[in-house]
Amino acid sequence: MDADDLGKTAPATVEADEKDARAGHTADRMPTSEEEASAERSQVDPDVARSYEEATERGANVKGEGQI
Repeated sequence: MDADDLGKTAPATVEADEKDARAGHTADRMPTSEEEASAERSQVDPDVARSYEEATERGANVKGEGQI
């Protein structure tokens, strides 16, 4: 690798990333009845929910260098 290649993504890496992007992405299995019951019983901490909402809003309104 010479100085011109520094910081560049290898073609094999780009190809592998593109293949992954096209691949189907599904769950490996359905949840068990115990897992479903546990999810129904779980409670979300209100502070965590509030932080999540704030982060989502901040991300939706980002401007400048961090913008995707």
